[in-house]
Amino acid sequence: MTILFFILTFAALAAMAWSGLQLLQPQENPLEDRLDELMANRRKNGGRGEKRRFGGGFLNSFLYAVSLIPGLDSVLEESEQLLRQAGVRKREALSLYAMFNLAFLIFLLVGSWMIQEESKPLFSKVLGLAPAVLLGWLLPKQVLYRLMRRYKNKLQEALPDTVDLLGIVLGTGLALDQAMTRVCEEMKFIYPELSAEFFTVVMQVKAGQDRSKAFQQLVRRTGIEDIKSLAAMIIQSERFGTSLSQALKVYADALRMRRRLRGEKAVGEAGIKMVLATVLFILPVIFIITLAPAVLTMMNNLRGGIGASAR
Repeated sequence: MTILFFILTFAALAAMAWSGLQLLQPQENPLEDRLDELMANRRKNGGRGEKRRFGGGFLNSFLYAVSLIPGLDSVLEESEQLLRQAGVRKREALSLYAMFNLAFLIFLLVGSWMIQEESKPLFSKVLGLAPAVLLGWLLPKQVLYRLMRRYKNKLQEALPDTVDLLGIVLGTGLALDQAMTRVCEEMKFIYPELSAEFFTVVMQVKAGQDRSKAFQQLVRRTGIEDIKSLAAMIIQSERFGTSLSQALKVYADALRMRRRLRGEKAVGEAGIKMVLATVLFILPVIFIITLAPAVLTMMNNLRGGIGASAR
C-alpha cells in the first residue's frame, strides 16, 4: 500500500509540474494564439451544438474524455474563458489546466486516504475525503483568478505610457496601423503583455477584419474598462475624422491620474490592512517578551515562599 501511495504521489507531482510549466510558458506568436481563440469562439457561438471531438493528440483526447462527465463541459468553457483573460491563449492551455487540476485532486485524495487510520470505518474515511475534494476543486480555480487579476493589472499599469507613446507616434504622420506596430516594437520589452494585445489587433486588421470589430474583441478579451474607453475613442475618431493624436494625449493624462489615484488608495488601505497583522502577530509577541519574565519570576518567588513555609 505504501509503494502504491508513493507511485501515485510521484505520478501526480510529475503531471502537475509538467502541465504547470507548459501552461505558464511565455507566448511567442500572438497571431496564432488569436486564430486559436477565433476557432474556439466559432465553436461556442457560430457552431452551436458542436461538441468536442475525440482525436487530435493526447491532450485533445484527454479534454474530450473530461467533457463527457456530466456538468464538466460548462466548467471547461468557463475555465477556458478565464485562461484567455489571464493571457494564456495556447491551443493546449485548457487541456494542461484540466490535467493539472485532476493531478492535484488525485494527489490530495490519495494523501487524505493514506493519513487516515486503517481502523476507521469506510464511511468515515470517505467522509474524511470531503476537505480534499473541496480544496482540489477550489484552489486551482483561485490560482486562475489570481493569474487573471495579475494579467489585468499589468495591462492597466502599461496603458498610460503606451497610449501616450501612441499619440506621439501618430503626431508624426503615421497611420494608425503603422503607429500601433511601431509602439508594439518599442514596448515589447517593457510591457510585453499590452504589446502582444495591440499586435494581435494589428494582425487582425491586416488580415481583413474591420478595425472596430478587432477593438471590440480586444475589449472582450481583456475585460478592462480603460481599454474599452480607448477602443471607443479610436473607433469614433476614425468614424468622424477627428484628430486622434490630441485625444490620445488627453486620455493618457487621465489614465495617469487614475493610476496615481489607485496608488494613493493602495497606500491608504495599507494602514488598515496592517492593523490585523499587528493584532495577530506583533502584539502577542510583545506581550510574551514583556510579561513572560515577570510571570516566571513571580512563579519562582511563589514556589520559594511555599517551600519555606512548608519547612
